Amino acid sequence: MKLNGKKIYFASDFHLGVPTAEASLEREKLLVKWLEEIRTDAEEIYLVGDLFDFWFEYDTAVPRGFTRFLGKLGEITDAGIPVHIFTGNHDMWMFDYLEKELNIILHKEPLEKEYSGKKFFIGHGDGLGPGDHGFKLIKQVFANKTAQWLFAKLHPDWGIKLAKYWSGKSRDSQEDEIFLGENEEWLIQYAKEKLETEHFDFFIFGHRHLPLYMNVGSGSFYINLGDWITHNTFAVFDGKTLELKKYS
Repeated sequence: MKLNGKKIYFASDFHLGVPTAEASLEREKLLVKWLEEIRTDAEEIYLVGDLFDFWFEYDTAVPRGFTRFLGKLGEITDAGIPVHIFTGNHDMWMFDYLEKELNIILHKEPLEKEYSGKKFFIGHGDGLGPGDHGFKLIKQVFANKTAQWLFAKLHPDWGIKLAKYWSGKSRDSQEDEIFLGENEEWLIQYAKEKLETEHFDFFIFGHRHLPLYMNVGSGSFYINLGDWITHNTFAVFDGKTLELKKYS
């Protein structure tokens, strides 16, 4: 796809809902402001996982809140701008509500795309690469249809409170992360393994909460989008170059 003056935007790890309602609302308003600004020249928008600190869709209920954010996404898709949302490890229990209500494009697995001759590999990043075996096992359990059915039998008041507790435990283990070095960063290792069989110009991931932009091979770059709890960072591709920026 040729962009013809338009841009592709990427952001992830908003974790709406924490640490307090007040802090989440402030972050939500900032995200809405950013979305309103980028819609003027956006060809497509990618929101690459963990948009919510917890999300579960019951047959007749979804978590309360986030109306400003969801409403803005609806405005953008109604204007004909595609919005892609990836499930993350905190909001993997998205099913079809956002697709039906907001006309977003939902992805549960990494995606390969090409824009203006550049190849992109896009995904949240959870469970990819070597190591992290404990999380990979937990992810298999959460993705199990029987486990989802059983959780859905809990009343939302109990189910959401329980899930928020475990979500907080998972998030606590990720806070204050530091760069571990190329040989210890699992997503960098994953990108290098992919390059052994196929070339990509850009690997776009979230999950790590660290803004990173690194060369991982001849003409190939790994970008971690950071988060909107601490960094307020996003990436933008204009058809020629990809930049990692901070929104203030």
